[in-house]
Amino acid sequence: MPAESWNLDPGDERRLAASLFNRTWALLDKANRTADEDDEMIHAAHASRHHWGVVGGPVQWARGEWQCSRVYSVLGRPEPAMYHARRCLALSTEYDLGPFDLGAAHEAIARSHQVAGDPARAAEHVVLARGEAAKITDEEDRAILDADLADLSQRG
Repeated sequence: MPAESWNLDPGDERRLAASLFNRTWALLDKANRTADEDDEMIHAAHASRHHWGVVGGPVQWARGEWQCSRVYSVLGRPEPAMYHARRCLALSTEYDLGPFDLGAAHEAIARSHQVAGDPARAAEHVVLARGEAAKITDEEDRAILDADLADLSQRG
């Protein structure tokens, strides 16, 4: 039996993608998440990325992959964290998204290596991320990446 196609209104899909992205952040920031909330966080990140895949562009795709990677890193799952970090890097490179997204991709790869117990490889990507951070002209964007790199260094 052929699958039926369904489409959401593009505006609704954008709102859903953004809401799921924000819900994922709320769960990432929550102390003492339950196992059910960990599951919700994984599903929300993937659902957000899916909906951005329909109505977004390369920036949303890359940032969605970055968020999936962060979720898995926070949960101590290096293999899926690395998969999504590499997807983020591939999209950031393919679409020439600029130093913020390239730096974020290297930060995600570094974090994945850290979770996997490979501090030397993590350090290599921290250096690459810092190199990209130095090229960012928007102060707010640079501060976001610098904060993520500082957090990563504190965990190392």
